[in-house]
Amino acid sequence: MDSKLTFEDLGLSADILEGLKKKGFEHPTPVQAQTIPLLLNGEKDIIAQAQTGTGKTAAFGLPIIERITPGLRKVQAVVLAPTRELASQVCEELESLKGKRNIRILPVYGGQGMAIQLKMLKEGVDIVVATPGRAIDHLNRKTLKLNDVKYLVLDEADEMLNMGFIEDIETILTHVPEDRKTLLFSATMPSAIVKLARKFMGDYDEVKVAAKQRSADTVDQIFYELYEKDKLRALHRLIHTEEEFYALVFCRTRVGADRLASKLSGMNLDVEALHGDVTQAQRERILAKFKKGHSTILVATDVAARGIDINDLSHVINFDMPENSEAYVHRIGRTGRAGKTGKAISFVTPGEFRKIRYIMEQTKTPINKAILPAGQAVIEAKRNAMKAKVFAAAETEAPQDYHTLAQEILASGKPSQVLASLLQLHFGGGLNPNAYPEIAEPERGRSSSGGRSSFRRERGSERNHFIKPSKGGSNSRSERPAGKKSFKRKSRTGAY
Repeated sequence: MDSKLTFEDLGLSADILEGLKKKGFEHPTPVQAQTIPLLLNGEKDIIAQAQTGTGKTAAFGLPIIERITPGLRKVQAVVLAPTRELASQVCEELESLKGKRNIRILPVYGGQGMAIQLKMLKEGVDIVVATPGRAIDHLNRKTLKLNDVKYLVLDEADEMLNMGFIEDIETILTHVPEDRKTLLFSATMPSAIVKLARKFMGDYDEVKVAAKQRSADTVDQIFYELYEKDKLRALHRLIHTEEEFYALVFCRTRVGADRLASKLSGMNLDVEALHGDVTQAQRERILAKFKKGHSTILVATDVAARGIDINDLSHVINFDMPENSEAYVHRIGRTGRAGKTGKAISFVTPGEFRKIRYIMEQTKTPINKAILPAGQAVIEAKRNAMKAKVFAAAETEAPQDYHTLAQEILASGKPSQVLASLLQLHFGGGLNPNAYPEIAEPERGRSSSGGRSSFRRERGSERNHFIKPSKGGSNSRSERPAGKKSFKRKSRTGAY
């Protein structure tokens, strides 16, 4: 794509361009540069293969906003998304792109009050952004009428396939006019998606955007070799020794996410858990808290994390390794965004050595081996953090009453003992070397190149533990029910 290409070159109208300028958008992303002209000027359907975070919503949203009739109050465009969070996010983005145009956009998903949806659908809307299940509910109630639909968008079609929505999508497709334009966006193109396209789409143009290799410039990818029992201690050390830690931590199951979040909360860390058992209201509260920085660690499953878009994440942690390279790319793509750098860290147990090598081969990206920080490094980091907080607090002038009290306490003649007691009272433990026993690395053959840069040969006894990556993406059925937990915000102290 020509880096000098602007939105003006794509044929968008003046009022839309004005809105984009106010948002600070000047140059289209590759998927936008290819898709927008095809939608504005072409007659064919479109299949676009592009990763999450490439600007897909604007790619289909801007031309649709241009082409539908404002104020008609009949559903002229339907966007289907796999999760409630993604549907809400797409709706918000479309609202920000429409500018002053008289277009009503309605999110339709489970967990949202049905009465509100029924009221707005009765009054009339122009664009519906829905999850397949709730769209089917309204079609059965005859409260969602799709007779006037001009555009049907399947966003993240591969994920909807993984989540078992293929039959719902086929049902919805039978309710829209045959002369509508269908737009299918997917990160991957499994055979079931191709089959769906051939069955329900006419002639189509193809748009393919190569996955960004963020690792080359904005994401540092590393892995640690360790035993399963040492993962929690390893994560705790990284939290306290990394310069910044605002992270998304991935677990394989709902039970695992809840268990990890509970243990981190018990260590006085600001943590929340996000998985399929979390209600929509809880999900919105958790994400709002995380986006504001009121919690700094979000433990999530792959399905629950779909649609999360936060530009400031410093880390993505694969506490449990993903099932395949595609899931890995989706996970780590959430850091190193908006011109910032990030770090992707994977915990690799003896049964997963071949998996990390397979991911490197598939992504054509090196993932460097690193050595976990020693216990003394954690203690030093905590000492520095304590001193920084004390000195920062001292920059604010305390009321005279506290000065008087301080002078009375210091008059005891034991200033060092008094200060030490106050530090312990405020920060708790965490400076005892015995609290940080050595984390043993699994026995392996000698590295050919040593240091961080090698992946060493597995011993024969480890080969049977390898889990071959599956061809599909993450599947929500791998999550198992667990009780819901909420975690209070706490300061980062305590030892492990």
